[in-house]
Amino acid sequence: MIVDGSSPLHLKRRRFATADTMEAEAAKTKFAAVKEKFGRDIRVFETSGVSSSPTQVSNDDERDDFYEFTAEDYYRMLATKKVDKYLKTKKIREAEAAAHRSRITKTTIRVRFPDNHTLEVVFHPSEKIQSLYDLLSRMVAQPEVPFYVYTTPPKKQIKDMSQDFYSAGLIPGAIVYFSYDMPNQVDNEAVNSGPFLQEEVMSLKGLDVMPEPVEPIHTTPEPVTTAPPPVPQEPKAAGKKPVKPKWLKM
Repeated sequence: MIVDGSSPLHLKRRRFATADTMEAEAAKTKFAAVKEKFGRDIRVFETSGVSSSPTQVSNDDERDDFYEFTAEDYYRMLATKKVDKYLKTKKIREAEAAAHRSRITKTTIRVRFPDNHTLEVVFHPSEKIQSLYDLLSRMVAQPEVPFYVYTTPPKKQIKDMSQDFYSAGLIPGAIVYFSYDMPNQVDNEAVNSGPFLQEEVMSLKGLDVMPEPVEPIHTTPEPVTTAPPPVPQEPKAAGKKPVKPKWLKM
């Protein structure tokens, strides 16, 4: 069956292509506006099953002794350090660390909120942890409320703002968790019920800039030149058979 340009199927496909293009342009506009305001490329998406309730991430969500560090874990770490200590000199270790650090040019930090939303931001490994706190204070819905971020397991609050991401071990990427820091448990549960991010930032949820289609490159095939057929050569005339002289006796 031949489908021409005016068939319903062709028009339907054209409408879908136009809608996809318009959605992609709208997404680009939103990303550009947020990047201009905050100075960074940002993504927002939702993760299911991170916490069973919005108030789980609080000061008392998990006790510090919830994650047990066994003796086996300790001796394994100790053995690794001993091998590294005796087999490599200090200069070799420093040179390897410097080479490893120079190869890492970015770190992707994902901040998970109690409502299962995740904020993804890219930093340079040499930037300070303070830059993450400064950015969050501009993005959260309640910037006047004190907050902190932590890693887990085990739960460890990130307090040293002067550390860079590389020194803090948050490379080449890491997941950190957000929580408001209220002295009163009732107030803490109230603020941790969300929303956590501003509406402008939440408008990026689920958006992703699709790569622009690459136009196919049409190349003109080079003409194939065929070599002319070989000219048949005439067979050489057979020479006369040498005649044995009469005086030669065998």
